[in-house]
Amino acid sequence: MKAEYDLSKMKSRKNPYSSKLKKSVTMRLSEGVIGYFKAMAEEAGVPYQSLINLYLRDCVAHHRKLDINWTSKV
Repeated sequence: MKAEYDLSKMKSRKNPYSSKLKKSVTMRLSEGVIGYFKAMAEEAGVPYQSLINLYLRDCVAHHRKLDINWTSKV
């Protein structure tokens, strides 16, 4: 191996997997939810959006399902 390589002549190219890594979405979250994750993220030293993503990925990995029982008033 060479001690140094000349990378100045290399052409840059877009990562072919970048579109599969993450997708930008818009979500409406309550201030309380955002505050909760921001506080946890600050404590953990990670960005809060990354923390929300990790939490949701954990839900996917463990096939967590939300059980909502709406009571109807008759």
